[in-house]
Amino acid sequence: MSGVQILALLGGLVGLGATIGATVSNEWRVTSRASSVITATWVLQGLWNNCAGNALGALHCRPHHTLLKLDGYVQACRGLMVAAVCLGFFGSVFVLVGMKCTTIGGTDKSKARLACVGGVNFILSGLCSLSACSLYAHWITAEFFDPVSVSQKYEMGAALFVGWGGALLCLAGGVTLFFSSVGSCTDRRPQSRYVYKGAGTQSHVTSATREPLRPAGQRPPHPKGSTSSGTKNFDKSVYV
Repeated sequence: MSGVQILALLGGLVGLGATIGATVSNEWRVTSRASSVITATWVLQGLWNNCAGNALGALHCRPHHTLLKLDGYVQACRGLMVAAVCLGFFGSVFVLVGMKCTTIGGTDKSKARLACVGGVNFILSGLCSLSACSLYAHWITAEFFDPVSVSQKYEMGAALFVGWGGALLCLAGGVTLFFSSVGSCTDRRPQSRYVYKGAGTQSHVTSATREPLRPAGQRPPHPKGSTSSGTKNFDKSVYV
């Protein structure tokens, strides 16, 4: 079980690193060269910067100087990616504390609960990153295939694919951590019941040999062949 948790944590950490890389990347969308006459230059756009590059390797970037004039989907993607990074960070902390191979975190049940919470955080992080990349890709494809739009056409950049890969790794790591620890969280072992079995030795007196209870003052019956008949015989012999 510890090996499974270690592999799940590594997958979640790699996914978190990919999510951070996609968040700060400037290649969320690039200009399409299919309909462009000048292919020596291109434009890159990310969540935070606009960049222009050429075939010589020069790249010039400037940040978005406005926040309120940005498109709504860009602002939504910003918030989702920041939330994904924060959730992944706290999830990795919870998992590190709640793993079975670590010596901190308290009892096994409390450590299992922390591991479950870390797995849920990784799952939420993957969902946020997946939603942001999918939303951005939807707007790119919608503008690209819009016949009315005459503006510059853009295609999906490398950051979207990195974000999708990181989201899948976070989801896989979070699901593995959750299901590997949820059994220990809800484990309720029944209390041991002690049954009194009586004395160790048994009485050798059977029910056949036990005498029934008699009222007070009653004489015990004489057994067969007792002295009662012998007494009568003796008295007869005296009088004869």
